[in-house]
Amino acid sequence: MRRPGRRLTADEAEIWAQVARTVTPLEKRRPVAIPTALMAAPVRTVVLPPASPPKKVKGRIPAPLPPKPVAAKPKADAPLHLDGSWEKRISKGTLVPDFSLDLHGSNLDQAYVRLMHGLTQAKAMGARVVLIVTGKPRPVDAMDRGTARGAIRAKITDWLAASDHALDIVAIRGAHRRHGGQGAIYVVLKKRR
Repeated sequence: MRRPGRRLTADEAEIWAQVARTVTPLEKRRPVAIPTALMAAPVRTVVLPPASPPKKVKGRIPAPLPPKPVAAKPKADAPLHLDGSWEKRISKGTLVPDFSLDLHGSNLDQAYVRLMHGLTQAKAMGARVVLIVTGKPRPVDAMDRGTARGAIRAKITDWLAASDHALDIVAIRGAHRRHGGQGAIYVVLKKRR
C-alpha cells in the first residue's frame, strides 16, 4: 500500500522543475507537468551556505566494526596433531622421510624459493614426511637474522605458516640427530587421497 506523501512547496516544485529539465530521459516519454497550483506563488532563489566539514569531537570513538566471519576449518581424515606413535618414531629416529630438502648454505631469498618449490614437489609426489635441513640455529640479534648464520632456521616456521602450503601441514617437529638434529625439521603433511 502506497503511503501518501506531502505536497511540494513552491520553492521545491521550482527546484524540481529545474532538475527535471537537465535530465535526459532513457526513453521518449511525455514530460511530467507540474501542477500550476503549486507554481502560482512567486519563486524565490534559495542560496545555501557552503557545507562545512563535520566537527570533530574529542573523545568520541566510532562504533566498532562487526567481527569478521571465522572461516570453517577444513575437515581432514587425520587429526591435525600427531599421535603417540608418530612422536615415538621421531624420538627413536625410526621415522623415514619421504622427501628431503636441503636449504643449508642458501641466502634467505634462495631458501624461501627452494622451500616453496620443494613443498610443491613433495605434495605432487604424495610425500607425507618432508625433512628440511636448515642449519643449526645461532644465538643472534633480531636485526642480524637476515645475514647471520641461523637465519633460515629463525624464519622457516613463519614462512611455512604464511605459505599456501599451511593448510596441508599437520605438524612441524625437530628432526632426530641422525637426520640433522637441531639443524633440521620434519614437516608432516596431510595424507593425500
